[in-house]
Amino acid sequence: MREETLLEKIRKINQILNKIGERRQLTELESKGVLSTWGLPVTNHRIVQTERKAVEAASTIGYPVVMKLVSPNIIHKTEAGVVQLNLRNDNDVRVAFDKLMNDGNAKASIAVHGVLVEEMITEGVEIIVGMRRDEVFGPAILFGLGGIFVEVLKEVSLRVVPLTRNDALEMIQETKGYELLRGYRGARKADVESLVRIIQGVAQFSECFQSIQELDLNPVLVQEDGKGATIVDARITISQTTS
Repeated sequence: MREETLLEKIRKINQILNKIGERRQLTELESKGVLSTWGLPVTNHRIVQTERKAVEAASTIGYPVVMKLVSPNIIHKTEAGVVQLNLRNDNDVRVAFDKLMNDGNAKASIAVHGVLVEEMITEGVEIIVGMRRDEVFGPAILFGLGGIFVEVLKEVSLRVVPLTRNDALEMIQETKGYELLRGYRGARKADVESLVRIIQGVAQFSECFQSIQELDLNPVLVQEDGKGATIVDARITISQTTS
């Protein structure tokens, strides 16, 4: 299968960005569509609008799965209560779909695009990779422990683009998260090289798309060495006009 050229990737991503209209916040589905087009590893997922399609999607992806309400009006899905975890069979999926859609329909101000069904990854070190565009310095790339740790420890490393492989590796090594990644107290070493590639990919992405103001990948789950890393949740914010 022929690998897409850089220009082809840019064209496809601009098509996604141009479809969102006046919104500045991409949904998780849109964000993952952009990232996967760029070549970054995201969860296996499907968007569905019916209970039957939800069951079909879960069966295709493989249990357990996660289900999330997709709405441009909801930024923090967990806090809003529109995430259902660890669904292990068809009945779990049916119940979760009905609950999510009922919750969405109960909020008149919410535009519901459907329900996202995605694989549930249960192992790995939780990492955050982000980008903030500074008016003076341009894109600044952020790295740190993800999940609740980013709020509790508040310890991250930062670099401005462009980034070399060594820059990305140094970002990882200068945080406490590196202790976990390299195998703390007998734990297996994590796939640091996959994480380096994600950091570099985010840096290159931010250089190519000036309309991207912020990017949050949290969590990125880093598997044991040789098994890669996966972006579990993603949020992209764009400027008022795309280019």
